[in-house]
Amino acid sequence: MLKKVLKISSILAIVGTMSSCATVLGGPVSTCQKTKPAAGQPQRDVRVGALIANILLFWPGAIIDFATGAAYKPCSGDKK
Repeated sequence: MLKKVLKISSILAIVGTMSSCATVLGGPVSTCQKTKPAAGQPQRDVRVGALIANILLFWPGAIIDFATGAAYKPCSGDKK
């Protein structure tokens, strides 16, 4: 019984530390966040709080956030 509890708590701890903050806590990713701006368009704003949390907690999470687009703030006119 103790081994089972330790195994489950270890898995939960690993999953919790390996998750990326903006992907988990940022809500749904909008089309604007996923789309790379064309040449001459303004760059997307980064969610600074999520980036700092990723760096402090588990830096590979930042890679996941940027890959999914969750690291960027939603556009003002874009609906979730």
